[in-house]
Amino acid sequence: MSDLRTDTPPTTRPRTVARLLLASALVFAGLSHLFWARKDFQAQVPDWVPMDKDGVVVASGGVEIMLGAALAVLTRDRVRVGRIAALFFAAVFPGNLAQYRGRRSAFGLDTDRKRLVRLFFQPVLIVWALWSTATPRR
Repeated sequence: MSDLRTDTPPTTRPRTVARLLLASALVFAGLSHLFWARKDFQAQVPDWVPMDKDGVVVASGGVEIMLGAALAVLTRDRVRVGRIAALFFAAVFPGNLAQYRGRRSAFGLDTDRKRLVRLFFQPVLIVWALWSTATPRR
């Protein structure tokens, strides 16, 4: 009989805690896309995106909720889900750039300096997604 733990890649407690924190943050952000922060998120949708800004916000919120849920419950597939989350964070980076370059105020980012500092957090999210879901080297 197969031991279930052999099907799940090994991890560490700090990585598990980081993964679950990221999952919670994604679900929270996704819900905010759908309910209380839709206008703020619309400020991040670049003008060159050929879709309705509200539709983009709703769709990306749904993706964030699904990614957060997957990070929390799909432990055997966490490495794959972490890579997908990292790709998602990279894919939405142009929105952060659009907010900075367009000088669009949202989420309390009401100065060029604040918007510029925000740009440096996206790589942190990418690294967080990859590190928290990776299999540690022995």
